[in-house]
Amino acid sequence: MAFMNRRHVLAAVGATAMAGTLGLRASASAAEARRMVVIHKIAGIPWVNMMADGVAQGGQKFGITASLIGPATPDPAQQVKLIEDVIAQKVDVIGLVPLDEKVCAPSLKRAQAAGIKVVTLEGPNQDGRDWNVDLVNSKTFGEIQMQRLAAAMGEKGRYVVYVGTLTTPLHNVWADAAIAYQKAHYPNMTLATDRFPGGDEVDVSQRTTLDVVKAYPDVAGILAEGSNGPIGAGNAIKQLHMEKKIAVVGTCVPSQAQALLKGKIIRECTLWNPTVSGYAMVAVAKLLLDGTPIVADMEIADLGKASVDPANKAIQFDKMLEITTDNVDSLVAAGL
Repeated sequence: MAFMNRRHVLAAVGATAMAGTLGLRASASAAEARRMVVIHKIAGIPWVNMMADGVAQGGQKFGITASLIGPATPDPAQQVKLIEDVIAQKVDVIGLVPLDEKVCAPSLKRAQAAGIKVVTLEGPNQDGRDWNVDLVNSKTFGEIQMQRLAAAMGEKGRYVVYVGTLTTPLHNVWADAAIAYQKAHYPNMTLATDRFPGGDEVDVSQRTTLDVVKAYPDVAGILAEGSNGPIGAGNAIKQLHMEKKIAVVGTCVPSQAQALLKGKIIRECTLWNPTVSGYAMVAVAKLLLDGTPIVADMEIADLGKASVDPANKAIQFDKMLEITTDNVDSLVAAGL
C-alpha cells in the first residue's frame, strides 16, 4: 500500500474535524458497526496529525470507523479521562499511545472487562492491552541516536536528554538505551544532569534549552525525544547562534524540521512514518476483531513481515528512518 501524504488523504476522505482540544479526526462511515478510537499523547501537533491520517487510511481499508483523539497537553490524567469517555461510548477497540503505563492500566482493564479490545503503540509494558505495536526496535533506536550525537560532538563533552514526560514509556526506553550506549562506547562524553520533560512541546523544549545553556555552559549536545523536542531545542540554538557549539539530535517530522536540518542546527533525526503507525494499529485491531491468530513471522496487511512475540503480546516492524540534510527534501516531497 502506498501511504498517502496528509494533503492527499484529506482530499480522499474529506476534511477531518478538530473536536475542541481533543483533535478528533474521523474516518470511514459513521454507519459502520465496528468502531475504534485511538488516544494519543497530545492533540494537534504535526506528528499526531500524520498518525491520524494513517488511522483514517486503516479505517477505510478495513471497514472500521476509526478516529484519533488526544489531550490538549501531555497530561496522563487528561488521557485517562479520554479513555473513560471512550469506554462509555462502547467502542469495539481502543488504541492508546500511553503517557504513563501505570496510570492508564486500571482504565484499560475496565475496557477489557467491558469486551473492548485494546491495542497500544509505544506501550511494551502496558497492562490492560491485548497487543502492543512498535515500528522500530527500541534499543537499537536509542543506540543509533547516541551514535549520531557522538559523531556530531566529536565523541567528547557533556550532553543533556529531553523526553516527552518522565513517564512516557518509549521515550524513556530510547533514552536509557542511548545513555547506556554512551557509557559503554564513549568514555569522554558525560550526561550533564537528569533528563528533562517537555519533548512533545516546542515552547517547553525551547525554554528548557535556554535554561540548560545558562546552567550548563559547557554542554555540547542535546538528545531530544518527542517530535517537537528537536524543534524547540533547535529554535533556541538558532536564537543563541550556538549551532556550531551545540549539536541537536532526536526524533522529528521531516517537514517540520527541514529548515533546521538544512541549517545544520538539527544534525540528524531518527523516526518512523507516523502515518504507517496509525495504519498499523487499525490493521492489528482488524485481526483482533476477526479473531485472526497473531503468530510469529506473520505478514500483516500492506506492512510486510512482523516480528511477533506471542508471550509478551508484542508486534514489531522494522520501519526506522534516518533523516539528514541529504534526504530531508525527498522525504518532505514524499509527504513526510
